[in-house]
Amino acid sequence: MDEAQGTGAAQDGPAAAGHDRAEVGGFYDRFTRLTLGNAPGANLHYGYWTSPDDSATFEEAAAQLTALMIQEVRLPASGHLLDVGCGIGGPAVQLARVTGAEVTGITVSHDQVTLANRLAADLGLADRVRFEYADAMELPYADASFDASWLLESIIHMPDRGHVLKEIARVVRPRGRVVFTDLCERSPLTADEQSTVDEFFQAAKMSPMVTLDSYPRLVREAGLVLDEVRDISDNVMWRTTRELSRQMREARAEIDEKFASDPAYQLDPARLSDITALGYVLVVAHCP
Repeated sequence: MDEAQGTGAAQDGPAAAGHDRAEVGGFYDRFTRLTLGNAPGANLHYGYWTSPDDSATFEEAAAQLTALMIQEVRLPASGHLLDVGCGIGGPAVQLARVTGAEVTGITVSHDQVTLANRLAADLGLADRVRFEYADAMELPYADASFDASWLLESIIHMPDRGHVLKEIARVVRPRGRVVFTDLCERSPLTADEQSTVDEFFQAAKMSPMVTLDSYPRLVREAGLVLDEVRDISDNVMWRTTRELSRQMREARAEIDEKFASDPAYQLDPARLSDITALGYVLVVAHCP
């Protein structure tokens, strides 16, 4: 299979443009109104279990995924990270506490900016952890402004992965690391699987997936040097989709009260759990 082609979901580039920033921002503004998962400092992303015997809760597994990102980004205490798609601040705060580094987080959700800055202030970290409204497609920063950058489950919302990676390569200093996670197509989806994935991606304002073998090209064309593409699907996907399904069942009354007409909250994530072609990848690169 050619790296830029495949099934209908595995496309990339301007022709495959997904949702615009207003749609994505609005989706996350609405999400912040839910009690579900939105405790101060929460990691609003998938979980990572180290083995089938790992007994971590979903919240602990989400923190473990952030810890893996911290490990891979290798930021010293003197460093400054650009967190692209910062959520409500949990991963940035975790990194700042572990490393002592400075973090600037960006999101297209105004509500997330408010909550994340409130978290940093409440924890006494506002002097080195801050959050701003900004679009990753047009980063408002000068060249070589940061020592590293990560995108933790945010690149899936970008209308053009390659363009975003070029922007990040522009603002990260030479030898700075760029780490991101993404949902990808590990192998061709069946027609039924494709229909299910498309339904979820459309509801959650996500852009079409790319194939697993697309990342070397995407990274290279962005002007970055690839260090690793790691398929961590077995550590992430099945248990995360099951846990998300459980959380939604437990929060059904609140969801029905606030979002009865929103398709994103009417779909059961457990429907994705057995689609083994739907994968989760960790990509590590650096600026030359």
